[in-house]
Formats: sequence, structure tokens, C-alpha cells
Amino acid sequence: MPWNVNTAVAHLNSHAMPASTSNCAKFVRKAIAAGGVTVVNTNSAKDYGIRLTNAGFVAVQGAPRAGDVAVIQPIPGHPDGHMTMYNGTQWVSDYKQPAVHGYYPSPAYRQQKPPVTFYRKS
Repeated sequence: MPWNVNTAVAHLNSHAMPASTSNCAKFVRKAIAAGGVTVVNTNSAKDYGIRLTNAGFVAVQGAPRAGDVAVIQPIPGHPDGHMTMYNGTQWVSDYKQPAVHGYYPSPAYRQQKPPVTFYRKS
């Protein structure tokens, strides 16, 4: 089944919780699967870069597009990092992150600004 970014984003939006459940990677991975691409599971969001690459995503820079995935490295207190997908308006993981805050999910991430890599299905 070819990649359908609209289906992936619709799945992500419809399954987002009111607040974080600490399951960001699971929600994003399931949205990608709903869009037609299987990404092999791993325990930590920070480790999804190679898995996304193996599934046909490529690292990109510039303005985000719907379906782009951000993989954010860990910070103290958050050893698994974070993973989120852009829905065309805002970043969504297991919850809809406030658009004003961008892809970093919390004040600690926004203050420390750990490395982030953006991926897009090629």
C-alpha cells in the first residue's frame, strides 16, 4: 500500500489524547502504519531515526509539511526522547502539542533544545 499522508494525519489527529500519556512514539508509529508504511517498533522515541530511514523516510530541513516526523533526543528526566508528527498546522504525538510551542513538547525541552532530526516519506 503506498504512503497516504492524509490518512496518517487523520489517524494521528483522531487518536490524540487531551494531554501527554508518555506514549508519543507509539501514537506516531501507529499513524504512520495507518498511512500505509510499517515502521519497526523500538522502545525509545530517540531511536526511531534509523527505523524511519529503513521505512523510506529521509532526513529533511526547512519548513515542515504534513506527515513530517521529528525525532528528538533525550534530556535529563526524559531518557527516551520524543517523537512527533506535523499535521499541517501543529505537531501531534500522543496529544496535540500547542502550536505556539512547536515540536518541543515541554518547557524543559524548549529550554535545553536537544538535537532534533526531521524525516519525510520520500
